[in-house]
Amino acid sequence: MKNELIKKIDKIHTTSLGMKRIKTNLNIEASGVDYCKNILLNEDSIVYKNGKNYYLKYNNILFTINSFSYTIITAHII
Repeated sequence: MKNELIKKIDKIHTTSLGMKRIKTNLNIEASGVDYCKNILLNEDSIVYKNGKNYYLKYNNILFTINSFSYTIITAHII
């Protein structure tokens, strides 16, 4: 599952509203897309798919990514 998402890493993006949501939820200043991609490439991150979404988990962070459009929907601290 993770390798499938890594192969499509260049397609991962978000909307302007999604970017605001990610920055607010994770309390970061950096690009939410770059932050997500760095986590995806981390060897300790986990990717699983449930329905139409991929879930990218690393430590206490969870990203939700649409599996068709590769749009980051949201991110949360869990």
